[in-house]
Amino acid sequence: MLVLSRQRDETIMIGDDIEITVVDIRRDKVRLGIKAPSDVPVHRKEVYEAIQRENQAAAEADLEEVAKPARPQEKEAPSESGKAPKPSSGPDGGHPQPG
Repeated sequence: MLVLSRQRDETIMIGDDIEITVVDIRRDKVRLGIKAPSDVPVHRKEVYEAIQRENQAAAEADLEEVAKPARPQEKEAPSESGKAPKPSSGPDGGHPQPG
């Protein structure tokens, strides 16, 4: 772990894109300002750990859902005669009309 000393309004650079500035110092608390690209998530460690736990729980729940056996599909009930109705070929249900 790199340990640095900084005073108020002094900045630490991480790479070319991340700036950490000491904004305020009060008793036993240091306030930091962080500038980072929008695609870099920045969280307090306890929030980061909570997000990781939630993601892990969601992944495990998804795996349990995938592992469940599929429910059997219901069969369609046959028509009253036991046969499927014949499709009509013309407007009156009879023979096709000549074109």
